[in-house]
Amino acid sequence: MQCDYFDDARCRSCTLMGQTYAAQLGAKERRCESALAAVAPDATWMAPFASAEAGFRNKAKLVVGGRRGRVTVGILDAHGHGVDLRECGLYEPGLASLVPLLADAVDDLGLEPYDVPGRQGELKHVIVTHSPDGEVMLRFVLRSRRHLALLESRLPGLLARFPELAVVSVNLQPEHKAILEGDTEIILTERELLPMRVNDVTLNLRPNSFFQTNTAVAAGLYRQARDWVSEVAPTALWDLYCGVGGFALHCLDVVPVDTDVVGVEVSPEAVASAELSAEELRATHTHLGRLSFHVGDATTVGLADRAAPELVIVNPPRRGIGPELAGWLDRSDVRHVVYSSCNVDSLARDLALMPSFVPRRARLFDMFPQTPHHEVMVLLERS
Repeated sequence: MQCDYFDDARCRSCTLMGQTYAAQLGAKERRCESALAAVAPDATWMAPFASAEAGFRNKAKLVVGGRRGRVTVGILDAHGHGVDLRECGLYEPGLASLVPLLADAVDDLGLEPYDVPGRQGELKHVIVTHSPDGEVMLRFVLRSRRHLALLESRLPGLLARFPELAVVSVNLQPEHKAILEGDTEIILTERELLPMRVNDVTLNLRPNSFFQTNTAVAAGLYRQARDWVSEVAPTALWDLYCGVGGFALHCLDVVPVDTDVVGVEVSPEAVASAELSAEELRATHTHLGRLSFHVGDATTVGLADRAAPELVIVNPPRRGIGPELAGWLDRSDVRHVVYSSCNVDSLARDLALMPSFVPRRARLFDMFPQTPHHEVMVLLERS
């Protein structure tokens, strides 16, 4: 992939830019195999799940800089000033054509960009998510409510200009910190959910929902987990850190119909989205397992009062599942674990705390081309 922004040193976020994609993929595979060598010496490594090397991102997280009437959307330089990257080649085609137009629209709205060095202004970020069906979620991250009325007054014109906008919201992030968003979300449109179709499952995303930024590779990740679960055919399954339910929903039609499938997630909003997706799936599918979602802390095994299931899926944040959950899994009656990780080092630490399990299979999923970041999934079996 060639990028003018990288070549001109305006953006170096893609640290592997300039290397062939085959070289990138090979290096990531060796990195993951090496990190897991001590804890998974006999695991069978499947062929990596490759991505398109460009045009794969479904989300644009844009820092707004410049000044009113001449905004930049992209990143900040070393001095805290805006660098415009509206033509970034990582965005999938529908998003790539939309971002420059939205950047112009942001200029027309008259919102005052936040000036990091001066600690003044209101508009900090614009976050755009594009679905496979062409619908869009647009979030404005503001420092305060100062421009909220202005934005609400301009909303009808914005929706007329961009009919693909399904959800528009304002996020309030009042702190002078390098964080993307705050805790308060204000929905401006009638709709508050963006349907994200992945394989034969539709996930319903709210503005603050987590979803992988590479839809095609996420679809491959879910299919692989479903295949492994199908082989095991568990009588009970837990999906811990389930988010909006991607793994649980994908496995529902490959387990026996009397299988209890339980998702656990700390976010009530994510659980509500998962429950809606489950209702929609039941309306179009028969012979599904029994599914329920629960709000709870997966790290401390929120369903400790239940009997341990035969299979557990875990998809934790970068820090991993940690000693408490790893220890519980190791001592429990769980027979299989599917562990999806975005940090092979924390995965290795967690597997070392689970000596009762043997990693049987592993696979790299290249969710983030042009960067060293990776996703790896392993199938564990109790020895």
